[in-house]
Amino acid sequence: MSLTTASIAAPDASTADAAESRTYEVRTFGCQMNVHDSERLSGLLERAGLVRAENGSEPADVVVFNTCAVRENADNKLYGNLGILAPVKEKRPGMQIAVGGCLAQKDRETILEKAPWVDVVFGTHNVGSLPTLLERARHNKEAQLEILESLEVFPSTLPTKRDNVYSGWVSISVGCNNTCTFCIVPALRGKERDRRPGDILAEIQALVADGAVEVTLLGQNVNTYGVEFGDRLAFGKLLRACGEIDGLERVRFTSPHPASFTDDVIDAMAETHNVMPQLHMPLQSGSDRVLKDMRRSYRSKKFLGILDKVRERMPRAAVTTDIIVGFPGETEEDFQATLDVVELSRFSSAFTFQYSKRPGTPAAELADQLPKAVVQERYERLIALQDRISAEENRAQIGRTVELLVTAQSGRKSSETHRLSGRAPDQRLVHFSVPEGAEAPRPGDFVTVPVTAAASFHLLADPAGPEQYRLRRSRAGDAWDRAQAESCGVPAQSPAAGGKGVSLGMPAIPGRAGS
Repeated sequence: MSLTTASIAAPDASTADAAESRTYEVRTFGCQMNVHDSERLSGLLERAGLVRAENGSEPADVVVFNTCAVRENADNKLYGNLGILAPVKEKRPGMQIAVGGCLAQKDRETILEKAPWVDVVFGTHNVGSLPTLLERARHNKEAQLEILESLEVFPSTLPTKRDNVYSGWVSISVGCNNTCTFCIVPALRGKERDRRPGDILAEIQALVADGAVEVTLLGQNVNTYGVEFGDRLAFGKLLRACGEIDGLERVRFTSPHPASFTDDVIDAMAETHNVMPQLHMPLQSGSDRVLKDMRRSYRSKKFLGILDKVRERMPRAAVTTDIIVGFPGETEEDFQATLDVVELSRFSSAFTFQYSKRPGTPAAELADQLPKAVVQERYERLIALQDRISAEENRAQIGRTVELLVTAQSGRKSSETHRLSGRAPDQRLVHFSVPEGAEAPRPGDFVTVPVTAAASFHLLADPAGPEQYRLRRSRAGDAWDRAQAESCGVPAQSPAAGGKGVSLGMPAIPGRAGS
């Protein structure tokens, strides 16, 4: 095992030639920051000469796990997957396995002790070292462990292989300066570091030039952006600057912190044409006492006040949230306070979690850890409440006409319903059908359709005829065609106007689908 600080330079030509026919797969666990990092890992591996393995094929020659450490089952999920691959690797001597991300930063040597067949362990601060570490492990026939304590280079500056040509993640900061007692992220990703505004805007412009029409700005506390260079209004200014980028149609961001959410950001959201009417605002708990124990430096009154201001400026804004159930010492009264705030907040959806102890966090040492049965019962009550609210909020959308950004992903029943999927400006998922005789869209195109039905987690849009359906072809759709043509090795093509054919990569669509 080698503890070193490897160069992040690209492998030399001989390395790339040796890897030319090798395949890779990146398996991502965790948050949007992990997804962003995984796109960089894919880009690095492709620059080193590897090619992405086909879905459904046997495991790739190089399998990379990009891990999360926030939830208790993260360890079990990783080691379970590693256990499945152990006999596969034994039969394939050239296969390599790498583990990175937050769990790697936390567990370090433990990973190699529990899974000695792993070849590389790397942390959150040295994503760019992966190709070098893989090659060194092959050359030395010895596992490589490299964990740095501070960021070596912003992941956004590394090569990338985006999952979707029509949208992209842009990291504006890394790390976190908060001390929430339940969270291990600051220990694993370090103090907040902010990128310069010019670098961020240059990356966004490059994404747009490559065909993207949507970007999501990322940060552990995205709205504290600017703290490192002393500009408390920097995030609002950045949102407004995004509004000046030609061809950028949708801007989103995640996740802000309620304690730092200021009116200038609300104004920037409301006044910038391409900033979407959608906000993810983590609540965590509706109990002021629990919020204090969590070291969340806001209270329920402030949280609800932020939502009131957002909705005053953007009446149709959709708000989502994160909630933890069963924090140590949470009483029935505390939990009822959470239910009360959820009822008042009218979230369009919520990511709900049962509290789990994370070694190294202050909350893990608190007394009054709650019995699993109590946490489960409260969790089920919260889910039932939020499901009802989500369904009510979605039903309120029926009759509205919305413009959707068509996605490459379809619903579970798409083969039966022949519907495609898209995202509304407020990020709601909409499954829609294409009327008989109308031109079908490509991922990255926009369609305008009426919402005709609703469920708790999605909307349906079935236009009655071509007059209720409008297609706006986009540069992103063109980029999708090019990407599909390159992957298939055939010329790009587009459907003829008025026909039912679709471009490469999309299923054939018959006429209007049933419900």
